[in-house]
Amino acid sequence: MQLSSEPVIYGFIFIAVIVLVEGLYLVAFGKSISLNSRVNRRLEMLDKGAGREQVLEQLRKEMQQHMKSRSIPLYSLLADRAQKAAIAFTPRQLVMIMGGLAVFAFIGLSIGTETDVVLRVVASIGIGIGGVFFWVNSKAKKRMSMIEEQLPDAVELMVRSLRVGHPFSSAISIVSKEIEDPLATEFGIIADESAYGRDIGEALKDMAERLDMQDLRFLSVAVTIQQQSGGNLAEILSGLAKVIRARFRLFRRVKAITAEAQWSGKFLSGFPLFCLGAIMVNDPGYYDEVLDHPYFIPACFVVGILLGANLIVMRVLTNIKV
Repeated sequence: MQLSSEPVIYGFIFIAVIVLVEGLYLVAFGKSISLNSRVNRRLEMLDKGAGREQVLEQLRKEMQQHMKSRSIPLYSLLADRAQKAAIAFTPRQLVMIMGGLAVFAFIGLSIGTETDVVLRVVASIGIGIGGVFFWVNSKAKKRMSMIEEQLPDAVELMVRSLRVGHPFSSAISIVSKEIEDPLATEFGIIADESAYGRDIGEALKDMAERLDMQDLRFLSVAVTIQQQSGGNLAEILSGLAKVIRARFRLFRRVKAITAEAQWSGKFLSGFPLFCLGAIMVNDPGYYDEVLDHPYFIPACFVVGILLGANLIVMRVLTNIKV
């Protein structure tokens, strides 16, 4: 059995697909769309001369378009994550990008491998869809993690604004200007909606449901109850900020405690593959005597299924809700 370079080529093409998607995204929307930008995207759009109403309409369209397109075949698997990531590409554009990347992968596989045409087509479609899914999922995780970290600071900033006499709508506006993206743009949308007459509690609830974040639900409920029954909103939000920070610390502690089990699952699933690669490098003919055995291929599938099941089981066991 000779060591083949085709798996390496498949891996390089998959990485190239992800890099290409990121490049297209930055070229289409500029550096401001990056989560690493120091100036939040809403303010940058306003600085470029766009009207407040136009900016609000554009941002709301980007943040709501994906869940409205769940009826598109295969897109339903991507819609929820694309919405949380606030991907500015439209659903149709993402589907077209998947198709373009599949063609790119097919050309790369045709040049670099001698795999059967049918297998190349199937692999190319998988790489095109999987590359976009991986990219969107990583964007969503990064964005949600940043929002979770920024939220306690944002609530405390609102508390300080309320205590010096600002109304709650002004406190929301201050948060949208003083903190960084992604939370700045989210609160900027709420500030603009409030300026055009929408109830702030309703806008906060809509944001909490769209992002599916429990801490934001706490914030929207606190604001709604205060609007209906009155009370010292600054004290309520101060207590909420402490609760959010406590939950965040607990979440990090749970993550640290379960890290060993998570990496154990990854190691136990990856070590057999590492050993297989080492054996093939040191002795390419090691499996020649059993390669033609009728049970060899079925056994490979069984081992692959068990390794995948190990990852899933360990993930379920360590997925502790906080």
